[in-house]
Amino acid sequence: MGIGLLLWLLLAKGLSMEGAVGATFSSRLIHRFSEEAKAHLASRGNKSSVLLQAWPQRNSSEYFRLLLRSDVARQRMRLGSQYETLYPSEGGQTFFFGNALYWLHYTWIDIGTPNVSFLVALDAGSDMLWVPCDCIECASLSAGNYNVLDRDLNQYRPSLSNTSRHLPCGHKLCDVHSFCKGSKDPCPYEVQYASANTSSSGYVFEDKLHLTSDGKHAEQNSVQASIILGCGRKQTGDYLHGAGPDGVLGLGPGNISVPSLLAKAGLIQNSFSICLDENESGRIIFGDQGHVTQHSTPFLPMYGKFIAYMVGVESFCVGSLCLKETRFQALIDSGSSFTFLPNEVYQKVVTEFDKQVNASRIVLQSSWEYCYNASSQELVNIPPLKLAFSRNQTFLIQNPIFYDPASQEQEYTIFCLPVSPSADDYAAIGQNFLMGYRLVFDRENLRFGWSRWNCQDRASFTSPSNGGSPNPLPANQQQTVPNARGVPPAIAGHTSPKPSAATPGLVTTSRHSLASLLLICHLWLWLSC
Repeated sequence: MGIGLLLWLLLAKGLSMEGAVGATFSSRLIHRFSEEAKAHLASRGNKSSVLLQAWPQRNSSEYFRLLLRSDVARQRMRLGSQYETLYPSEGGQTFFFGNALYWLHYTWIDIGTPNVSFLVALDAGSDMLWVPCDCIECASLSAGNYNVLDRDLNQYRPSLSNTSRHLPCGHKLCDVHSFCKGSKDPCPYEVQYASANTSSSGYVFEDKLHLTSDGKHAEQNSVQASIILGCGRKQTGDYLHGAGPDGVLGLGPGNISVPSLLAKAGLIQNSFSICLDENESGRIIFGDQGHVTQHSTPFLPMYGKFIAYMVGVESFCVGSLCLKETRFQALIDSGSSFTFLPNEVYQKVVTEFDKQVNASRIVLQSSWEYCYNASSQELVNIPPLKLAFSRNQTFLIQNPIFYDPASQEQEYTIFCLPVSPSADDYAAIGQNFLMGYRLVFDRENLRFGWSRWNCQDRASFTSPSNGGSPNPLPANQQQTVPNARGVPPAIAGHTSPKPSAATPGLVTTSRHSLASLLLICHLWLWLSC
């Protein structure tokens, strides 16, 4: 049986004008379950009889149930999303395998019907989700070739998925029409990454991504979301040598990325988070907007569009000194293993770091210029590093140093500052600087947020509107690294943030001011029992 819940404003009782300057209004608000509202409903005739029969008694359990139900419904309409959060069906846990899989962070996702699992690298610097598929040239998928895996990796076969279909060239999300002979031809793709000669190419498909929700106001639900994915028939460069052998999950702001498609479908708020633990694990949550206590800074457009997760750094701080003339823009890139700085900023940072560290600098055949050798008996003073943003927001790098694992068992310790100069005029903040934080990519409000967090406790990932309390971590504390020998190599997962058809701008909804004043409003909200 349905019951109508009446929300109404009566006609304004007075209207006074003072010249042409302005107007004042007054009105009387009537509670939806008041006797006056009930009388008004009765005056509408027989059509309201069923509603009057179900009118709840004031302060009864039914009275409060209906009010609560209405509040939840209005909150959902305001949020514009079906689920509070979503995460990959295997739990959303992220994994870090070190050099064995090129120093990237991974998660398991399930695609297709029946579902097949893939261990994909997380990359906030690109948009395309691709997996090895009908391979012409792919990395080995045998667990025997990766001593950190306990099962073989999978290959996507579109012909074996009941929900798979080619994305045609005529589809609005196919951006390479020039390579198509006809609008019904399968849409091809090729993604070039910043790492030298590293790419993935093949054809674009539509299929189902398996997700799970466990919002506060709903039981755990299985969700199948339509997504766009690349059938990666041919990979090159580092993708053939251990970087992302089972695919890459592009999390960028482009229209084809998984977060964009989930938000557009109304499943989640337009946001997601990655939490990178210092114990080689973490979590990814779609729809997470972080906590009210988190720090944040706005995303910046590039070339007039939000095509990458760029932020503005006011200065780079070494120890207690925030260096002058070190303002720069930075790409927040979970697909980069290590961090790159614009050359001028890099020179200032490493020079100051070298002044403050109390260890002997040595020359290694490695990617990094600033490496040191210290006796195991010495107490090494590593100056803290942090990024300073506007409005006194700071981001403390939790683990700024790369230690040579082999040397730690000796009488000496070799460590390096894992930062390299970049020919670009922007920085790439890689995973080594991001670990230890819950990183929030709030695309709805165009802000990047961060806070120390216990990444293992999924229950602690409550949205700001739910008022969850922080659960901080203990206080203890990609791009390709060229010519890496002494230090294991890393992959630059991100694509170039320069404008291209493959990286369309982030679509946002502007807030429009009201063009007129509403004098009388009768709003009927119908809910089912």
